[in-house]
Amino acid sequence: MKIRIGYELVFDCPKPTPMILALNVHATRVSDLIAPDHVVADPPIPIDACLDSYGNQCARIVAPEGKLRISTDAYINDSGLPDPVNLRARQTPVEQLPPDTLQFLLGSRYCETDLLADTAWQLFSNNVTGWSRVQDICDYVNSHIEFGYHHACKTKTAWQVHKEKKGVCRDYAHLAIALCRSMNIPARYCTGYLGDMGMPPPYEKMDFAAWFEAYLDGKWYIFDPRNNTPRIGRVLIARGRDATDVAIVTAFGTNTLKSFKVHTDEVRETQSKQAIRAAQ
Repeated sequence: MKIRIGYELVFDCPKPTPMILALNVHATRVSDLIAPDHVVADPPIPIDACLDSYGNQCARIVAPEGKLRISTDAYINDSGLPDPVNLRARQTPVEQLPPDTLQFLLGSRYCETDLLADTAWQLFSNNVTGWSRVQDICDYVNSHIEFGYHHACKTKTAWQVHKEKKGVCRDYAHLAIALCRSMNIPARYCTGYLGDMGMPPPYEKMDFAAWFEAYLDGKWYIFDPRNNTPRIGRVLIARGRDATDVAIVTAFGTNTLKSFKVHTDEVRETQSKQAIRAAQ
């Protein structure tokens, strides 16, 4: 299947403001792009591409004084298959974990394992391990949190959302990650595009989505406690310890986000050739 992806963000800055943007499709999906997802700035400004320490594609800019519009409109091939499920995936003992997974066992800015460890062991220290344990955590988080965009708070942590029982998709991911890490399962935060392909209406306003990956049996697997079901059309942008590492925009100065739009839609075969040709 083919998917049209993109965004439009409009900022208002009182003075020139350096920014780091994490808005490009992840390197692992670049080969699937049909039309590239270049960051387009209006007014035009220099844009420097770089990779962060987690392998995410980023762009560095200095937003000028006044309004700046950044956007992209791209097309990507996708298998159209749902997220993989492997019920037999086993939990790897800590002493056998690869070194590069160990950082994803530790607490981080939004995932306080020290505060949630006792809760995790009380809830999930039965004989079930591996895939089933991670799914139990997702089931718990999904039923524990009430979803609502009006519950969004950029400073809310896993511990806070566990107490408040309200949040958005990033809060679901943070809580599940903290509980997994507390149970010695490496877990990393992911953000990207996730449309409503294959889902019945009504559809919510489109936004970037958050989920996580757990390391089981030598492989990273996708888990989505917010939706709690395998989905199709998931397009990764960035991975990290938590939302701190994969913020779509990190600004080093005062700014106001005046407008924010995201789109991700399946392109029907009858539309795709003409639309993709226009984008290229």
